[in-house]
Amino acid sequence: MTDVAKMLERIEADNVKFIRLQFSDIEGQIKNVAIPVSQAEKALTAGIGFDGSSIEGFARIEESDMVLKPDMDTYSLLPWRPENAKVARFICDVYKPDDTPFEGDPRYILKKTLARAAEMGYTFNIGPEMEFFLFKMVDGEPSVKFQDFGGYFDLAPIDLAEDVRRDIIFNLMEMGFDIEASHHEVAESQHEIDFKYADALKTADNVVTFRFVTKTIALQNGLHATFMAKPVFGINGSGMHCNCSLAKDGKNAFYDPKAPLELSKTCMQFIAGVLSHAKSITRVANPTINSYKRLVPGYEAPVYIAWSASNRTALVRVPAPRGNSTRIELRSPDPSCNPYLTFAAILAAGLEGVEKDMEPPANATRNIFDMSEEQRVKEHIDTLPGDLYTANKYMTEDDVICKALGSHVVDGLNVITKMEWDSFRTAVHPWETERYLSKY
Repeated sequence: MTDVAKMLERIEADNVKFIRLQFSDIEGQIKNVAIPVSQAEKALTAGIGFDGSSIEGFARIEESDMVLKPDMDTYSLLPWRPENAKVARFICDVYKPDDTPFEGDPRYILKKTLARAAEMGYTFNIGPEMEFFLFKMVDGEPSVKFQDFGGYFDLAPIDLAEDVRRDIIFNLMEMGFDIEASHHEVAESQHEIDFKYADALKTADNVVTFRFVTKTIALQNGLHATFMAKPVFGINGSGMHCNCSLAKDGKNAFYDPKAPLELSKTCMQFIAGVLSHAKSITRVANPTINSYKRLVPGYEAPVYIAWSASNRTALVRVPAPRGNSTRIELRSPDPSCNPYLTFAAILAAGLEGVEKDMEPPANATRNIFDMSEEQRVKEHIDTLPGDLYTANKYMTEDDVICKALGSHVVDGLNVITKMEWDSFRTAVHPWETERYLSKY
């Protein structure tokens, strides 16, 4: 029996009535085309056509025909849908009518970069730590009104969102997630749910699914879940720390029990590559104007381009576990990012470090936040870009990152940046009217 026939049998056995064919645009927003189950065989064999001209960063109007081809490994029921009208989903790859991958498909970008790692003998594993806020809805619209006033690791009755977080976890588990932990984060109404690491493609699929499920379950409970990096001034923003490692021949390539700190040469090279391209990675890892309201000193957000095995003030941290758990933690990405593009950029940077036998700077053992500017200059510790426009400039001038993302995606991101920056630059903000209206 073919794989398609097995999948059709499974769909029938699950009593599925509708299927959502999901994919991501260049900004990482999940999109979908819904089909009745009668079209399942067509979708799994020839694919389903759609117009890509209205999708952010996709095709121009004269080349708008696109085809969605489901990845059968991503099949899942949507647990919150009614039993008598079950809905399943597939995450899809986007193809052009000539049956070649669409170069603007973020999932293709990551698969292409992972193929390069595989040629070098490596598998890239990544585990994100997803933070988000749960706010109240006001008159049917999202707000920034706190749903609870809990703090780090608080629990009910202070953490009033505990039940909602539990419902999110139950639904994720029914969709195949291996949840490791969840807790209330530092800020009011802020939460974190961690799921087990996996190869980067599966993890990226999990990130977009996580956001989709979290928003859906929150809305069903009368709340708004946001992955915006800094929705409220004066409190912690939301991050998506990325725990990364390479595996080779089934073993963790970052671990060497005989090396200093038990970190292999490959690990040090990978760190060096990531640090050398950190400024350009920032454009995709922190993709909005708002992202840079989080990337400021304080509030535990790392902005200093350094690595450390001992403190959390560096951009790249090496957590304590060794052996198969050896990994590096890139702390700058935020959960609004496109995970496919972000993971591709991180991997491309790290692989360059391996290929070119790059060496990282010295391990930063001091609290970088407490250093003066002169001390940081002396230690050769640079900072991440302070705004989207500057980060975009670094990306467009970085041959390694541009090659990994491809010209289609780079051009799309460049256009988005200029539009966002012009809109932000010319807008009159409440801060300005509050400060200047009565004075002048």
